[in-house]
Amino acid sequence: MEIGKNKNKNMNRTTNDLEIESVGKLLLRYSIPAIIAMLVNSLYNIVDRVFIGQGVGAMAISGLALTFPISTLQTACGMLIGAGAGARISIVLGKKDKDWAERILANALMLSFLISGIFILTATIFLDEILLAFGGSEETIKYAESYLRILIPGSIFSTLTFSFCNMLRASGYPSRSMFIIVSGAILNTILDPIFIFVLDLGIEGAAYATILSMAITSVVAVGSFLRKESNIQFRFRNFKLKLTIIRNILAIGISPFLINATSAGIVAMVSFLLIRHGGDLAVGAYGIVNSFIVLMILMVIGICQGMQPIVGYNFGAGHRDRMKDTLKLSVYAGVAVMSIGFIIAMVAPRYVALAFTKDPELIDLAVVGLRYVSLVAPLIGFQIVVTNFFQSIGKVKISIFLSLSRQVLFLFPLLFIIPRFFGLNGVWLAMPISDTISMIVTTLVLYRSRYLFRTSHLGGKDGID
Repeated sequence: MEIGKNKNKNMNRTTNDLEIESVGKLLLRYSIPAIIAMLVNSLYNIVDRVFIGQGVGAMAISGLALTFPISTLQTACGMLIGAGAGARISIVLGKKDKDWAERILANALMLSFLISGIFILTATIFLDEILLAFGGSEETIKYAESYLRILIPGSIFSTLTFSFCNMLRASGYPSRSMFIIVSGAILNTILDPIFIFVLDLGIEGAAYATILSMAITSVVAVGSFLRKESNIQFRFRNFKLKLTIIRNILAIGISPFLINATSAGIVAMVSFLLIRHGGDLAVGAYGIVNSFIVLMILMVIGICQGMQPIVGYNFGAGHRDRMKDTLKLSVYAGVAVMSIGFIIAMVAPRYVALAFTKDPELIDLAVVGLRYVSLVAPLIGFQIVVTNFFQSIGKVKISIFLSLSRQVLFLFPLLFIIPRFFGLNGVWLAMPISDTISMIVTTLVLYRSRYLFRTSHLGGKDGID
């Protein structure tokens, strides 16, 4: 009996901190592990590209760039479940409903297998057609196919890792979530040179290293909720799909899913335009540019993941001042991170490119791309944080609109127009122009939503749109 009391005390202490401890301290406690995890997690892709670029060649880098859309869709599946379930868990824990949080946890596991199965089946059957649509050529598609034929079947492991590390963070364990992801990325970094160089498996070796690392981290992440001391746990009685829970997970998770899914479409279109205006090496340059930009964005997403349980919990508990303060600090941090990215891209782009390749022509193309794409990088930090804020409090319609505005409403049409006048530079320029317009729209939406910060506003049912 005493053990049960202690366990409840530990849970109450963890969750109560979210409504009584200093917002600044909380954001540091939750964001730093998330940022470290996101940075190290990005090594899965970046390390693959570095080793492949240095060990296989410049054309292999271009081939690997073709895999971005499918890798992005793979991540989207994990975010669909992890972000949706994580936000819901934070909100219901704010309402002191542990049983409902555990129902969400069990449904998220079943949903992970279901969605991963659909993704694996579809991507495997239509892989050749997808790569051709993404701008693959005879020279580059063979590299992409060799990599993806191994990576796609193992995508279940990445979905489980992303999903359940998100839920670990949401339930009060940011450091454990970080440790799992960091361990997997370090393992991948160790295995990459072994598989690529020692075993002489080339680009396929990079895929095997990634899958093995993800498999191990997924087991640890899911297994964390079997521990008796966990705030929320798997319970056999909860393993039945409940439509209400599935709908709430997908409703919130659809926003980050759409961000990643539309990113895949945009990457495909950009690759197609780069082939037309700059050839295969331009696609390789985009692979380098995208790796750098994604690295910076992942740091901002780490801040957002630290913000999410604080904002979600206090929204559920009705503490609007704390919610507002958390958003402000998160915006400052997101803008600061992207400002660092801007300075690096303007001052030292050649050093970024040199990490991936020694090919002088590819380096020159990447330098130009980095400077254009990063022109208004600080604005991206603001837009990402605000979009994730609405997602964290379950404001689904607003979050989806902001998620789609940058890429679908603005970037997509700009990619059709600007390259007609400026060629290859026009492809790069379309991105900062889209970011600027998106920031303006996001500012207007946030201003119109200021009622959310009033103490009297409690939202709709469960605070969810």
